[in-house]
Formats: sequence, structure tokens, C-alpha cells
Amino acid sequence: MQTAFDGDFAFDTWLALANSDPEAFEKQRQDIVNQAIAGAPAGQQQRLRGLQWRIDKVRERSSTPLSACIRISGMMWDAVFGNGGLVDSLQALRDANPLTAQDRVTAPKPRSSASVLPFPGAARDK
Repeated sequence: MQTAFDGDFAFDTWLALANSDPEAFEKQRQDIVNQAIAGAPAGQQQRLRGLQWRIDKVRERSSTPLSACIRISGMMWDAVFGNGGLVDSLQALRDANPLTAQDRVTAPKPRSSASVLPFPGAARDK
């Protein structure tokens, strides 16, 4: 059994562990989540711990794993489309920029030629 998430998720191995030893499964799951949080930048770790706490509480209060999955999925969608979510943040960035996407497309292109200015005292035609 893996002890850190290395990008390969062995679903069948995790399923077998969950079915044969739910307590060991939960410990492994918690270990990997904690390692992922510890590997995040220090400034984000507290927020990630808070998010994981919320997820764990949803799982505890749900009557079935499917119910927990649906509720956690709803949390994700709220983080994207809800008030103050990702879409609002992107909209605020776009609104703060005076050029719209259309303006960027039609903005004049830089000239391909320019006047070359001589530098005083520079050596000329040696």
C-alpha cells in the first residue's frame, strides 16, 4: 500500500483495503491527506486543514458515501460558482482591467520600424 500520493492511484488496492480493513483504509487516507497538506506552501496549509475538516464533517454527517460525495461535490461547485468563488474572482480581475478581450484583439500593433537615435560620443564608422 502506498503511503504517499505519487500520482498513481491504485483504485483496486484501496477498494480491497476499504472492504477488508476499513480502519486501516481510513488511517492510510488520513496519512496521505496530511502528507499532501504538509507538502503545500506554508501559507496555504491552515486553509487546507480547514477545508479538510469541513470535508471530514460532511462525510461524518452523511448517511451514505454517495450522499457525502454529492454534498462535497456541491461544496466544490459553490467554490467555483458561488458568491466570492472562482468565477466572481475572475470577473473582478477582468473588470479591473481597462482593456476588454475585444480591445486586446483590435489594439494597434507595435510599429515594425523605428528611428535610431545616435548616442553622443559613440564611435562612428571606424
